[in-house]
Amino acid sequence: MKLEKVLIANRGEIALRILRACRQLGLKTVAVHSTADRDLMHVKLADETVCIGPAAPKDSYLNIPSIIAAAESSGASAIHPGYGFLSENADFAEMVEKSGFIFIGPTADTIRLMGDKVSAKKAMQRAGVPCVPGSAGTLGDNFEENRRLAEEIGYPIIIKAAGGGGGRGMRVVRSEAELENAIALTKREADMFFNNPAVYMEKFLENPRHVEFQVLSDGQGHAVYLGERDCSMQRRNQKVLEEAPAPFITPEQRKSIGERCAQACIDIGYRGAGTFEFLYENGSFYFIEMNTRVQVEHPVTEMITGIDIVREMIAVSAGMPLSIRQSQVKIKGHAFECRINAENPKTFLPSPGEIKWLHVPGGPGVRWDSHVYQGYRVPPYYDSLIGKLIVHDNDRELARLRALEALDELIVEGIQTNIPLHKELLTDPAEIKGGVSIHYLEHKLEDAAQKEAPNKEA
Repeated sequence: MKLEKVLIANRGEIALRILRACRQLGLKTVAVHSTADRDLMHVKLADETVCIGPAAPKDSYLNIPSIIAAAESSGASAIHPGYGFLSENADFAEMVEKSGFIFIGPTADTIRLMGDKVSAKKAMQRAGVPCVPGSAGTLGDNFEENRRLAEEIGYPIIIKAAGGGGGRGMRVVRSEAELENAIALTKREADMFFNNPAVYMEKFLENPRHVEFQVLSDGQGHAVYLGERDCSMQRRNQKVLEEAPAPFITPEQRKSIGERCAQACIDIGYRGAGTFEFLYENGSFYFIEMNTRVQVEHPVTEMITGIDIVREMIAVSAGMPLSIRQSQVKIKGHAFECRINAENPKTFLPSPGEIKWLHVPGGPGVRWDSHVYQGYRVPPYYDSLIGKLIVHDNDRELARLRALEALDELIVEGIQTNIPLHKELLTDPAEIKGGVSIHYLEHKLEDAAQKEAPNKEA
């Protein structure tokens, strides 16, 4: 099927990002939207629009029949899922293809393979990608076998749901006395949240960093890695501040892990953009999962490589070979991305409402990926992300200073945002040095809350 018109099955900044990439490729666009999203920027700019349901995501952006019907009525030839919502739903990808449309992403079989943490780990081990020590498969009901395995791995260990994600379905176990109950509880939680009670066991790393590798693969025997990102600054397993390349990762490490990731893509016949996520501790990488979609933080990689990741993934989904080879990938300078959310910067409560005034920063090396504009009303039904501030400069310190300058210029009035938090993080001594662990921000926020508590009581 020839790619001529793309239906964008998402909303917000990623929908606008996809629309821009489609226009650069000369493709027409169809914007689907809920009743609450009629005023989104990409809806205003798209060639065609289709309302697919009420505000609630389950009735609109997660409603597979409505999205397929919109593609049929608009004459779209492909569907781009963006990130979140249905982007890693294998059933959706399968239905899209069976309905005669191109799914801009990997095949349903690949999504299923990498969506199950156990099968994904086995695939990575076959490809030589380093993994966290753990069980060879899901845990059975024989406690004695599970006890011996935990002892062999060494405490602390972590029990994880095989079909989990988003920080749910996992439990840290620090002693044998906790093991049996932890397995039972995690199984129940996994069944409740993911409709899959299977769990597995891994070594729990105390203070790792989150380092991920961006890949592009055409499913035709060609794959490239675009370097790595550090996404360790997290709150409740949600990324807040990202950067590329990751501090203190050597070119030799980058090449070693990157080549294995690219080879793994070739081995599994991967098509599209993807991300290999690793925990990194004491100089070693441990694979945790692969995201089979474009990531929120893809712009930092685009800034240091000059490669349009979204445009490339659209092209390969249409059957085109990758336009780049590994020898053409060059990393230049450093980039940061600040996720700007409509939320209270201290309590993190959502802050929907009208943006009464907006001033966007500019200048060399400054990029603002956002769907909002002055007068836009942020709805209360969806993720609080309203924009991504991305900066690039010749080295990490210059990029950090540029990020602070851009944050000073970014003004959003009418709602609360987490801009003050980003300013605080980028002036934090540990962040200035680089290489913080995934627990750093949580501990920082806990310490701040404890210091404020006595003052409130007084």
